[in-house]
Amino acid sequence: MTDTSSAATASASASNAIKRRSALGEFWFYFSENRGAVAGLFVFCILVLLAVFAPLVAPFDPNAQYRDALLVPPIWQEGGRWPYLLGTDAVGRDMLSRLIYGAQFSLFIGVVVVTLAVAGGVTIGLISGFFRGAVDTVIMRLMDIILAFPSLLLALVLVAILGPGLMNAMIAIAIVLQPHFVRLTRASVMGELNREYVTSARVAGASNFYLMTRTILPNCLGPVTVQATLSFSNAILDAAALGFLGMGAQPPTPEWGTMLADAREFISRAWWVVTFPGLAILITVLAINLMGDGLRDALDPKLKRS
Repeated sequence: MTDTSSAATASASASNAIKRRSALGEFWFYFSENRGAVAGLFVFCILVLLAVFAPLVAPFDPNAQYRDALLVPPIWQEGGRWPYLLGTDAVGRDMLSRLIYGAQFSLFIGVVVVTLAVAGGVTIGLISGFFRGAVDTVIMRLMDIILAFPSLLLALVLVAILGPGLMNAMIAIAIVLQPHFVRLTRASVMGELNREYVTSARVAGASNFYLMTRTILPNCLGPVTVQATLSFSNAILDAAALGFLGMGAQPPTPEWGTMLADAREFISRAWWVVTFPGLAILITVLAINLMGDGLRDALDPKLKRS
């Protein structure tokens, strides 16, 4: 009897492993059909590696000032005279090192903001879509009020209330992005409530908490995952905008938006101090958005080719 039970358990485990591999293979098949998504994933992986190994990759300390090398152009314009590959800024800091360390801050901002926005938005949207009624009305009207304000303006107001700083900027951006997850989760939950598997679980005596977290929520995560990817890039953009306006990361933090703010007065005579941070933001946001398109193609069954 014990041998039969062990064999059944092993068989079930093997079957589950095969299903997981099959699901992963199907996901990668549809994701890889989008060449832009694969390119975005490649660039994003490079950014992650640069951020993780920044102390080993960066040639200089990002905050070290070399007073004998102020506003030095990139090395290819100097014929190898200077060891600064992307030049230096107005106080002699190496641009390449600051950009590499800036990837740490940008990815950290994206992760923290998306985590806060998803955790709060999914929870509120789940409650709103499941209970409906007065609870749903109050929550959705509050979300409508938040969405009525331009996102950057609302983030600026919240940072002005909380105080300038990177952490406060991330909290403000998370609050601004939260309504998108609330509305998306609510719509997904309302679409799943009348499905047969939910009715069966309810008839079997499942509690509301079990229905919400174990039955309905796992089937709503596909759209939320795509929205989280797109919100990741929005978080980086908004954080850079707040840093540019002096309300986000504060100098001498090597954050890309702050680097752009420091370089404003040197645009006409030192193009590199503005161009490279701007390109870093552009490439990062573009790569993440391309990944989001690929995730949408892979997770949305309506977009899958037969």
